[in-house]
Amino acid sequence: MSSSKSSTQVLGGITVPKTPVITAAIAYARAHSDDLTYNHIMRTFLFGFCIASKLPSLQARDTEVHAVSAIMHDLGWDSTGELISQDKRFEVDGADAARNFLRHFQKEKGDDAWNQRRLQLVWDAIALHTSFSIVKYKEPEVVATWMGILADFMGPDNSPERALTWAEYEGIVKEYPRLKLVTGMKEIFCGFCKTKPETTYDNMVGTFGEKYVDGYTLKGNMAVDIFETCPLPDSF
Repeated sequence: MSSSKSSTQVLGGITVPKTPVITAAIAYARAHSDDLTYNHIMRTFLFGFCIASKLPSLQARDTEVHAVSAIMHDLGWDSTGELISQDKRFEVDGADAARNFLRHFQKEKGDDAWNQRRLQLVWDAIALHTSFSIVKYKEPEVVATWMGILADFMGPDNSPERALTWAEYEGIVKEYPRLKLVTGMKEIFCGFCKTKPETTYDNMVGTFGEKYVDGYTLKGNMAVDIFETCPLPDSF
């Protein structure tokens, strides 16, 4: 399903869908991303399509939902700061921004294809993309988005069934260079630990703060700390 008749385009040597909303999502992500982030989200879009095209369990997915989810999955890293909240995890910021974008697109274009289910799939794919033990059991669109993201950190040899080839990987990276992705991500995550630490304690971002940010600590902020200070009678 898509919001309009789909054509195709070739990006990084990979043939992927081209629809008005995908084109608009790419432009929106570009406007809110530095070069490192933009290249990362485009690689994950293309890696995900390479992988999903070869896995039978993902063949029936909504490719437009998959594309938009991948392209917009790191809006929570917004280089302009406009989409970053002070009280939400970056994944939730990104999911909210993507959903708002789609609602605005639908209203502006008179496009009624983005029903609540499709919007929720995009939200879930983005909000859950770092929750590995949950996201892998979600719908095909969500799983495909996650697989593409993971491939940008694990490489072709660790892709499901080695569905991403080195030839595909190298063609995509040539078009969208890595630009020291992990170093850049570390800086972004450490920044969140400094500016909104309360959003980092229960997720992987906090592990970067614990290791690299002076004065940051998970001690007293972990789930075990909350449960062990339960004030209710007959708890221990």
